[in-house]
Amino acid sequence: MYKNIYKNDGMKREEHMAVRTTVGWYLWTHQLVEVCGKDAAAFLDHFFTGNISSLAVGRDRYTTMLNEQGEIIDDVVIFRMDEDRYWVSTLFASKMDDWFYAHQDSFDADWSDITEDWHMFAVQGPKSKDILNRLVSSSVDDMKFFSHKDSEINGIPVMLNRGGYTGEKFGYEVYASPEQADDVEDILRKACADADGRQVTEFQVMAWTLPTEAGFYYMKDLAHTNPFEVGLDNGIFWEKDFVGKTALLKIKETGPSREMLGFECLEDDYLIKSKHLGGAGEAIYLDGYDEEVGRIVKLVYSYVKDANIGYLMAQKNVFHIGDHFKVHGHECVITERKWL
Repeated sequence: MYKNIYKNDGMKREEHMAVRTTVGWYLWTHQLVEVCGKDAAAFLDHFFTGNISSLAVGRDRYTTMLNEQGEIIDDVVIFRMDEDRYWVSTLFASKMDDWFYAHQDSFDADWSDITEDWHMFAVQGPKSKDILNRLVSSSVDDMKFFSHKDSEINGIPVMLNRGGYTGEKFGYEVYASPEQADDVEDILRKACADADGRQVTEFQVMAWTLPTEAGFYYMKDLAHTNPFEVGLDNGIFWEKDFVGKTALLKIKETGPSREMLGFECLEDDYLIKSKHLGGAGEAIYLDGYDEEVGRIVKLVYSYVKDANIGYLMAQKNVFHIGDHFKVHGHECVITERKWL
């Protein structure tokens, strides 16, 4: 049997477990789109499923953007910076720009890509709160999850956001200007090293292994899905109009035909093939039947569970927690879609 390429990767394991046990830090700058204007809130409410108008200044909200068919085309975090100014954190600023232009209607709002104006450092793990409290000019003790505020590190202006893509209870994002990012990076490197933490350099750890353990999605996981299929319908604010609402109401009425589930491969030496990472993978069949009932969406290695874990998209109600199935002859079991 092939050996698991992640299980035996010492660097990935060390970086991953630093975040889980002490602290890990890394440059993780998402693309940023700034939306301003008298109708900025209404403009964003038009494009996203969440309630943006009710978001208080200094708070963030995770939400989704849909096409006219009700399919997810982006998942983002929206920051309310001022009364009429917002940041949208995305991985696809150019795609968002095109979508805004195509559906902008008559809103009094402007938007621009400000990605080059900021560098963002993720500081994640059990020791992250104590580290930042030693570095910043204003304590982070009172910061709620999905909140942000201005502060300073050694006199350098920064914006702090409590959040992240790891599932850690304590995780923060530090935004600094490009001109001062190197200085902030040096300070974070020393502070985290002094706390027995380390820099995370492996993209697979940042984007796949840490988020998947927490049940988070990478946008590729959500391609051609709707919020009901992937468990993101609770964040929909139905008391407004938004792009894709008509199609979504029909799905709500009939119910989704598919569902995203978690699974674990019970053989820890199962080979992770590149085709499984972030996209549609192997077809899934019930024992004794030739009809396909689902497909693997993602398969990664969990260093906390020491097992292969992932997501699959299956026909609704075909599987239940604890059910077994096979992929390439290897035994797998349906689990909750979260492993922390």
